[in-house]
Amino acid sequence: MKKVYVVGTCDTKFPELSYARGLLETAGIPSVLVDIGIFPNDRPVDVKNTEVAKHHPSNSDFLSAVKDRGESVGMMAEALEAFILTRDDIAGILGMGGSGNTALVTRAMRALPVGLPKLMVSTVASGDVSPYVGPTDICMMASVADVAGLNPVTRVVLGNAAHAMAGMVANALPEAAASRPLLGMTMFGVTTPCVQKLIGIFEDEYEPLVFHATGTGGRAFEKLIDSGMIRHVIDVTLTEVCDLFMGGVMSAGPDRLGSIARTGIPYVGSLGALDMVNFAAKDTVPEKYRNRKLHVHNANVTLMRTTPEENAAMGRWIGDKLNQCAGEVRFLIPEGGVSAIDAPGQPFYDPEADKALFESLEAEVKQTAKRKLIRLPCNLNDPAFAEALAGQFRAIARR
Repeated sequence: MKKVYVVGTCDTKFPELSYARGLLETAGIPSVLVDIGIFPNDRPVDVKNTEVAKHHPSNSDFLSAVKDRGESVGMMAEALEAFILTRDDIAGILGMGGSGNTALVTRAMRALPVGLPKLMVSTVASGDVSPYVGPTDICMMASVADVAGLNPVTRVVLGNAAHAMAGMVANALPEAAASRPLLGMTMFGVTTPCVQKLIGIFEDEYEPLVFHATGTGGRAFEKLIDSGMIRHVIDVTLTEVCDLFMGGVMSAGPDRLGSIARTGIPYVGSLGALDMVNFAAKDTVPEKYRNRKLHVHNANVTLMRTTPEENAAMGRWIGDKLNQCAGEVRFLIPEGGVSAIDAPGQPFYDPEADKALFESLEAEVKQTAKRKLIRLPCNLNDPAFAEALAGQFRAIARR
């Protein structure tokens, strides 16, 4: 029988963890109490901290000589992630604590599949939780008071968390009828017409799963490919690469396209929205970029046009990523512009910048029978471009 793993530092949070665990058991949900503290203690737990520490990839004995607390906490986070991935009886994970506990437990949560219940009661849950949640479905619950003793406030909050976890675990979702396979696609506002056209083309064959290319969206796209949940993709929009290179606010990190190489799935992609770097309100644009071509998308989003030099660098980077893909690759180049505002009469229309992107990509990619670049004389949002993406996808998906 699968169990809820209640995870925390039992040297400091044992009463709170035990309270939540007791409520789970009362609700009929089996549980496992896992200690991830870095100091010795004799609390009655199911999995001791020393057992978790044995799973550290390079130093399984790091708890025997704790010198630097921060370093040891970091090592415990690595060990917990490795430990959790060895378990095949996890029904859900419930964690609680401050920033240290939150960083420890959510790292392991992020390594687990989307859909498995994950709930973190945290003192930092009312702030920016993106570093903790990442590209997955972690539920963050604000603890209101510190997780430091049981009182009328913490009992209610921790009790609600335990019962929420019990509800998620006990109430299985109904089996869905045989569905169409998922087709993962990436979209931005300025690439929406292309993706909408693709959704219409494939609506009878695939279930569309569209990711907004805001950084988190790209990371979620990569995670679901790595997990095997997505085996079919049309990656229209790579704008997050601009933010990675130029310090924008929507970077998906350096592993964008990494899952394609690791899994070897058939890949159809393009250069959607590589004409823009994303910043917040106009007054947040870094000083070094203030004299660049800027376009205020709305009060909270300011776009900066990429230059030929920046595009050439990104073309080389993308080309190198494509070279690492062992599966079938069809990468389409829209010669008429890479977004809705990179078209004649639009604010980011710049054929020279686009030319630098296209030429550096072509120079970098090692084309083979399985890895091909295809130029098309149209804008990315023209219906003909979406139809070409669909045609290439069908050709390699069959194989």
